[in-house]
Amino acid sequence: MQLHELKPIHKFKKPKRIGRGGKRGGPSGRGVQGKTASPPPIRELIKRYPKLRGYRMKSQIPKSKFQTIFNLDVLERKFNSGEKITPEVLLEKKIISKIKGRMPQVKILGGGEITKALTIEGCQISKSAKEKIKKAGGTVK
Repeated sequence: MQLHELKPIHKFKKPKRIGRGGKRGGPSGRGVQGKTASPPPIRELIKRYPKLRGYRMKSQIPKSKFQTIFNLDVLERKFNSGEKITPEVLLEKKIISKIKGRMPQVKILGGGEITKALTIEGCQISKSAKEKIKKAGGTVK
C-alpha cells in the first residue's frame, strides 16, 4: 500500500456554522469567553478606515464648472490664421474629447502667446486671453 492509495473510511463532514442567527444567543455555541468566542473589538474595525481627514467628503467637493480648460498656445500650434474655433472644431482636431457622451464646456486661458487672427465662438474665455486674441486681430463672439 502506498500513500496515494489511501482513502478515508468515513465521509467528509462540514463544520457547523455558528453565530448566523437562530436560537443560540450570546456566544452562539462557541464556548465561554476567550478569543474565538467573542467578536473582534470595535477598535480593530476603526483602525481599518483611512486616516486621511475628510475622506468621506471627497465626492462633495465642488468640481470646476468648466470640464475642459487649455491655453492659447494650443490654438497657436493647431490652427491657421482666419479659422473659426468652436467646441465642435476642437473635438474634430482632438484637442478636447466628449465626457460621458456629451460635449464639454470649454474655457480658454491666456497662457502662451498668439499671433494668428482667430474667430472664437461658443467657448468661455478669460480676460487675458480675450485681450491677446484681439491684439492679434481675432474676434470673440
